[in-house]
Amino acid sequence: MSEPSLPARQLGRQLKRMRERLGMTQEEAGAPLRMSTSKMSRIEVGYLPPYHDFRALLDRYNVVVSDWDEYIEAYDRAREKGWWRNYGIGNRGFLPIEAEASVVKVFQFGYIPGLLQTEAYMREVFAAARVPMKPKVLENEVAVRLRRQLRLTVEPILKYHAIIDEHALRRPILGRAERAEQLRHLIERARLPNVTLQVVPEDVGAYPGQFGNLIVASFDDPEEPDIAYVEHIFGSVHVEKEGEVSAARLAFKDFADRALDEEDSIALIERL
Repeated sequence: MSEPSLPARQLGRQLKRMRERLGMTQEEAGAPLRMSTSKMSRIEVGYLPPYHDFRALLDRYNVVVSDWDEYIEAYDRAREKGWWRNYGIGNRGFLPIEAEASVVKVFQFGYIPGLLQTEAYMREVFAAARVPMKPKVLENEVAVRLRRQLRLTVEPILKYHAIIDEHALRRPILGRAERAEQLRHLIERARLPNVTLQVVPEDVGAYPGQFGNLIVASFDDPEEPDIAYVEHIFGSVHVEKEGEVSAARLAFKDFADRALDEEDSIALIERL
Protein backbone atom coordinates (compact mmCIF):
# COMPACT_ATOMS: atom_id res chain seq x y z
CA MET A 1 0.00 0.00 0.00
CA SER A 2 1.50 3.35 -1.06
CA GLU A 3 1.86 6.26 1.32
CA PRO A 4 -1.13 8.65 1.35
CA SER A 5 -0.68 11.89 -0.57
CA LEU A 6 -0.95 15.31 1.04
CA PRO A 7 -4.55 15.88 -0.24
CA ALA A 8 -5.51 12.46 1.19
CA ARG A 9 -3.98 13.31 4.57
CA GLN A 10 -5.80 16.65 4.57
CA LEU A 11 -9.11 14.92 3.84
CA GLY A 12 -8.45 12.40 6.61
CA ARG A 13 -7.85 15.20 9.10
CA GLN A 14 -11.05 16.91 8.00
CA LEU A 15 -13.05 13.72 8.61
CA LYS A 16 -11.42 13.40 12.02
CA ARG A 17 -12.43 16.98 12.94
CA MET A 18 -16.01 16.29 11.82
CA ARG A 19 -16.15 13.21 14.04
CA GLU A 20 -14.66 14.98 17.03
CA ARG A 21 -17.08 17.90 16.73
CA LEU A 22 -19.88 15.40 17.25
CA GLY A 23 -18.11 13.96 20.28
CA MET A 24 -17.83 10.49 18.74
CA THR A 25 -15.06 7.97 19.19
CA GLN A 26 -13.81 6.13 16.12
CA GLU A 27 -15.68 3.06 17.30
CA GLU A 28 -18.95 4.98 17.74
CA ALA A 29 -18.65 6.60 14.34
CA GLY A 30 -17.73 3.45 12.46
CA ALA A 31 -19.87 0.75 14.14
CA PRO A 32 -23.21 1.59 12.40
CA LEU A 33 -21.34 1.60 9.06
CA ARG A 34 -19.65 -1.76 9.76
CA MET A 35 -16.26 0.00 9.82
CA SER A 36 -13.75 -1.23 12.38
CA THR A 37 -11.74 1.09 14.60
CA SER A 38 -8.59 0.17 12.69
CA LYS A 39 -10.27 1.11 9.39
CA MET A 40 -11.46 4.43 10.84
CA SER A 41 -7.92 5.10 12.06
CA ARG A 42 -6.46 4.40 8.61
CA ILE A 43 -9.00 6.72 6.98
CA GLU A 44 -8.16 9.56 9.36
CA VAL A 45 -4.44 9.38 8.59
CA GLY A 46 -5.09 9.56 4.85
CA TYR A 47 -5.85 6.09 3.48
CA LEU A 48 -8.92 6.75 1.34
CA PRO A 49 -12.02 4.59 1.84
CA PRO A 50 -14.12 3.37 -1.11
CA TYR A 51 -16.38 6.09 -2.52
CA HIS A 52 -19.60 4.74 -1.00
CA ASP A 53 -17.94 4.41 2.41
CA PHE A 54 -16.87 8.04 2.13
CA ARG A 55 -20.44 9.12 1.34
CA ALA A 56 -21.66 7.06 4.29
CA LEU A 57 -19.25 8.92 6.57
CA LEU A 58 -20.54 12.28 5.34
CA ASP A 59 -24.05 11.16 6.17
CA ARG A 60 -22.90 9.81 9.54
CA TYR A 61 -21.38 13.21 10.34
CA ASN A 62 -24.65 15.00 9.50
CA VAL A 63 -23.37 16.77 6.39
CA VAL A 64 -26.44 17.80 4.39
CA VAL A 65 -26.50 16.49 0.83
CA SER A 66 -26.53 20.01 -0.63
CA ASP A 67 -23.06 20.57 0.93
CA TRP A 68 -21.52 17.34 -0.35
CA ASP A 69 -20.00 18.78 -3.54
CA GLU A 70 -16.97 20.36 -1.87
CA TYR A 71 -16.21 17.13 -0.01
CA ILE A 72 -16.63 15.02 -3.14
CA GLU A 73 -14.23 17.36 -4.98
CA ALA A 74 -11.69 16.97 -2.17
CA TYR A 75 -12.12 13.18 -2.36
CA ASP A 76 -11.60 13.16 -6.13
CA ARG A 77 -8.47 15.31 -5.78
CA ALA A 78 -7.10 12.96 -3.12
CA ARG A 79 -7.62 10.02 -5.51
CA GLU A 80 -5.72 11.64 -8.35
CA LYS A 81 -2.41 10.01 -9.19
CA GLY A 82 0.57 12.34 -9.19
CA TRP A 83 2.24 12.98 -12.55
CA TRP A 84 5.29 11.06 -11.32
CA ARG A 85 3.33 7.81 -11.40
CA ASN A 86 3.54 7.95 -15.20
CA TYR A 87 7.32 7.67 -14.79
CA GLY A 88 7.12 4.60 -12.58
CA ILE A 89 7.66 6.51 -9.31
CA GLY A 90 5.51 5.76 -6.26
CA ASN A 91 4.41 8.04 -3.42
CA ARG A 92 7.48 7.36 -1.32
CA GLY A 93 10.56 9.56 -1.46
CA PHE A 94 10.92 13.31 -1.76
CA LEU A 95 9.28 13.93 -5.14
CA PRO A 96 5.64 13.71 -3.95
CA ILE A 97 6.55 15.90 -0.97
CA GLU A 98 8.09 18.53 -3.24
CA ALA A 99 5.06 18.41 -5.55
CA GLU A 100 2.74 19.44 -2.70
CA ALA A 101 5.11 21.80 -0.86
CA SER A 102 4.81 25.58 -1.04
CA VAL A 103 8.34 26.26 0.25
CA VAL A 104 11.48 24.18 -0.15
CA LYS A 105 14.82 25.00 1.46
CA VAL A 106 17.77 23.01 0.20
CA PHE A 107 21.46 22.89 1.10
CA GLN A 108 23.83 21.11 -1.29
CA PHE A 109 27.51 20.61 -0.62
CA GLY A 110 28.71 18.43 -3.47
CA TYR A 111 26.40 19.30 -6.36
CA ILE A 112 24.19 22.06 -7.69
CA PRO A 113 20.58 21.36 -6.55
CA GLY A 114 18.43 19.43 -9.01
CA LEU A 115 15.89 22.21 -9.63
CA LEU A 116 18.75 24.51 -10.70
CA GLN A 117 20.63 22.11 -12.96
CA THR A 118 20.92 22.33 -16.72
CA GLU A 119 20.14 19.18 -18.66
CA ALA A 120 23.83 18.67 -19.46
CA TYR A 121 24.72 18.88 -15.76
CA MET A 122 22.04 16.45 -14.62
CA ARG A 123 23.07 13.93 -17.28
CA GLU A 124 26.64 13.94 -15.94
CA VAL A 125 25.38 13.53 -12.38
CA PHE A 126 23.12 10.60 -13.29
CA ALA A 127 25.86 8.98 -15.36
CA ALA A 128 28.12 9.03 -12.28
CA ALA A 129 25.59 7.18 -10.08
CA ARG A 130 27.02 4.52 -7.74
CA VAL A 131 24.97 1.91 -9.63
CA PRO A 132 25.26 2.62 -13.38
CA MET A 133 21.93 3.45 -15.03
CA LYS A 134 20.70 1.84 -18.19
CA PRO A 135 20.12 4.41 -20.97
CA LYS A 136 16.31 4.15 -20.69
CA VAL A 137 16.44 4.68 -16.91
CA LEU A 138 18.75 7.67 -17.31
CA GLU A 139 16.40 9.27 -19.85
CA ASN A 140 13.50 8.71 -17.45
CA GLU A 141 15.42 10.39 -14.61
CA VAL A 142 16.24 13.38 -16.82
CA ALA A 143 12.61 13.74 -17.90
CA VAL A 144 11.42 13.63 -14.27
CA ARG A 145 13.92 16.26 -13.14
CA LEU A 146 13.02 18.59 -16.01
CA ARG A 147 9.35 18.18 -15.10
CA ARG A 148 10.13 18.98 -11.45
CA GLN A 149 11.83 22.20 -12.48
CA LEU A 150 8.53 23.57 -13.78
CA ARG A 151 7.53 24.30 -10.18
CA LEU A 152 9.84 27.33 -10.31
CA THR A 153 7.96 28.97 -13.18
CA VAL A 154 4.51 27.35 -13.50
CA GLU A 155 1.60 27.55 -11.04
CA PRO A 156 1.51 26.53 -8.29
CA ILE A 157 4.80 28.39 -7.94
CA LEU A 158 7.29 26.95 -5.46
CA LYS A 159 9.21 29.28 -3.16
CA TYR A 160 12.74 27.94 -3.33
CA HIS A 161 15.73 28.84 -1.13
CA ALA A 162 18.95 27.11 -2.19
CA ILE A 163 22.31 27.28 -0.44
CA ILE A 164 25.24 25.90 -2.42
CA ASP A 165 28.80 25.39 -1.27
CA GLU A 166 31.33 27.10 -3.54
CA HIS A 167 33.02 23.72 -3.86
CA ALA A 168 30.03 22.50 -5.91
CA LEU A 169 30.36 25.43 -8.30
CA ARG A 170 34.06 24.73 -8.93
CA ARG A 171 33.84 20.96 -9.43
CA PRO A 172 34.89 20.13 -13.02
CA ILE A 173 31.81 18.07 -13.83
CA LEU A 174 31.32 19.68 -17.25
CA GLY A 175 33.50 21.03 -20.02
CA ARG A 176 34.32 24.73 -20.05
CA ALA A 177 31.42 25.86 -22.28
CA GLU A 178 28.80 23.68 -20.56
CA ARG A 179 30.06 24.76 -17.13
CA ALA A 180 29.69 28.41 -18.13
CA GLU A 181 26.15 27.65 -19.34
CA GLN A 182 25.33 26.05 -15.97
CA LEU A 183 26.61 29.07 -14.05
CA ARG A 184 24.63 31.45 -16.26
CA HIS A 185 21.57 29.29 -15.67
CA LEU A 186 22.07 29.63 -11.91
CA ILE A 187 22.15 33.41 -12.22
CA GLU A 188 18.96 33.42 -14.30
CA ARG A 189 17.14 31.20 -11.79
CA ALA A 190 18.40 33.35 -8.88
CA ARG A 191 16.69 36.37 -10.39
CA LEU A 192 13.26 34.74 -10.26
CA PRO A 193 11.15 36.41 -7.53
CA ASN A 194 10.43 33.07 -5.86
CA VAL A 195 14.05 31.89 -5.78
CA THR A 196 16.69 32.78 -3.18
CA LEU A 197 20.22 31.60 -3.94
CA GLN A 198 23.17 31.80 -1.55
CA VAL A 199 26.71 30.48 -1.80
CA VAL A 200 28.90 29.41 1.13
CA PRO A 201 32.34 30.72 0.10
CA GLU A 202 35.50 28.66 0.41
CA ASP A 203 37.01 31.02 2.99
CA VAL A 204 34.37 29.98 5.54
CA GLY A 205 36.51 26.95 6.34
CA ALA A 206 35.17 23.81 8.01
CA TYR A 207 31.48 23.75 8.97
CA PRO A 208 28.76 21.09 9.55
CA GLY A 209 27.39 21.35 6.00
CA GLN A 210 30.39 19.37 4.76
CA PHE A 211 28.82 16.21 6.20
CA GLY A 212 25.85 16.04 3.81
CA ASN A 213 22.89 17.58 2.04
CA LEU A 214 19.67 18.81 3.62
CA ILE A 215 16.15 19.69 2.46
CA VAL A 216 13.24 21.13 4.46
CA ALA A 217 9.77 21.29 2.88
CA SER A 218 6.86 23.40 4.17
CA PHE A 219 3.19 23.44 3.13
CA ASP A 220 0.34 25.95 2.84
CA ASP A 221 -1.83 23.81 5.12
CA PRO A 222 -0.95 24.96 8.67
CA GLU A 223 -1.79 21.52 10.01
CA GLU A 224 0.71 19.83 7.70
CA PRO A 225 4.06 19.78 9.57
CA ASP A 226 7.37 20.54 7.91
CA ILE A 227 9.30 17.55 6.59
CA ALA A 228 13.07 17.22 6.44
CA TYR A 229 14.95 15.10 3.96
CA VAL A 230 18.59 14.19 4.49
CA GLU A 231 20.63 12.65 1.67
CA HIS A 232 23.66 10.40 2.17
CA ILE A 233 25.85 8.17 0.03
CA PHE A 234 23.54 5.14 0.27
CA GLY A 235 20.23 6.95 -0.13
CA SER A 236 18.19 9.32 1.99
CA VAL A 237 16.27 9.66 5.24
CA HIS A 238 12.76 11.11 5.45
CA VAL A 239 12.37 12.92 8.81
CA GLU A 240 9.03 13.93 10.36
CA LYS A 241 9.67 13.98 14.13
CA GLU A 242 9.28 17.60 15.25
CA GLY A 243 12.51 17.64 17.26
CA GLU A 244 14.56 16.39 14.32
CA VAL A 245 12.83 18.68 11.83
CA SER A 246 13.46 21.62 14.16
CA ALA A 247 17.15 20.68 14.24
CA ALA A 248 17.15 20.59 10.43
CA ARG A 249 15.63 24.08 10.28
CA LEU A 250 18.28 25.38 12.69
CA ALA A 251 21.03 23.75 10.62
CA PHE A 252 19.71 25.40 7.46
CA LYS A 253 19.63 28.78 9.21
CA ASP A 254 23.23 28.24 10.33
CA PHE A 255 24.29 27.54 6.72
CA ALA A 256 22.39 30.62 5.51
CA ASP A 257 24.16 32.78 8.11
CA ARG A 258 27.55 31.48 6.93
CA ALA A 259 26.72 32.04 3.26
CA LEU A 260 27.04 35.22 1.23
CA ASP A 261 23.87 37.24 0.76
CA GLU A 262 22.00 36.97 -2.53
CA GLU A 263 23.73 39.90 -4.25
CA ASP A 264 27.24 38.79 -3.27
CA SER A 265 26.43 35.18 -4.17
CA ILE A 266 25.41 36.16 -7.69
CA ALA A 267 28.54 38.32 -7.97
CA LEU A 268 30.68 35.32 -7.03
CA ILE A 269 28.98 33.13 -9.63
CA GLU A 270 29.47 35.85 -12.26
CA ARG A 271 33.22 35.94 -11.46
CA LEU A 272 33.43 32.18 -11.84
